[in-house]
Amino acid sequence: MSSRALVAKNGAFYDAFWSKTYLTPPERFNTWPLISALLPDAPARLEIGPGLRPRLPIAGTHFLDISTPAITRLNARGGIAQSGEITALPFGDGRFDLVTAFDVVEHVENDRLVFAELTRVLKPGGHLIFSVPLHPAHWTEFDDYVGHARRYEPAALEALIASHGLIVEKSVVFGMQSNSPRLLHYAVKGLTRHHSAAVRWYNWLFFPLGMLLQKRLKFSDGLMDLTNIHEVLLVCRRCEPVRD
Repeated sequence: MSSRALVAKNGAFYDAFWSKTYLTPPERFNTWPLISALLPDAPARLEIGPGLRPRLPIAGTHFLDISTPAITRLNARGGIAQSGEITALPFGDGRFDLVTAFDVVEHVENDRLVFAELTRVLKPGGHLIFSVPLHPAHWTEFDDYVGHARRYEPAALEALIASHGLIVEKSVVFGMQSNSPRLLHYAVKGLTRHHSAAVRWYNWLFFPLGMLLQKRLKFSDGLMDLTNIHEVLLVCRRCEPVRD
């Protein structure tokens, strides 16, 4: 699928999805202890692709999304949200102390351009937090349905991070998605044949239930062993420039 077709597919999916749900405050997610600890040193913040489930505090944070319903709701709550794509961030170099992209990078065909843009807008010494699914062998029809471009091989992900001047400070197993191909098959079947009902069930039953069952994130220092991990959350720091 071409890059433009992938963007169009993602845009149509998430416009429909976010128009039928509610905004979940960041304090409710198990990422909040991590985020809140970084906030005192991160007055300039950017979250990419938050939809209506932002992980950064809404007021005063810049948000970039492709979904008009999400942008409208975030701005109404004091966010600074605008439309845009992760491959062409509308911000100057070294603008932000903290940048996050949860479940976003895997939706974009040109991931080298993604990381070039993420590191460009990040201040030296600033933090980038992102999550991605792993292992192409675990690909399911759900990945196709939600507009994923890839699952990462761990070695390729590690090389990509290093090549853009990022150091992995922490890592943790992440994600609320089932790893059962059979369950994911039925999820896609329901979304395809009974989209409105399936979205309603997810937003008002399965997602709240998943929130209640969230576990505290137990971080490993550096990059953990990703052999049997389906999705990982990485806390990276942009290297300081070398001074003569």
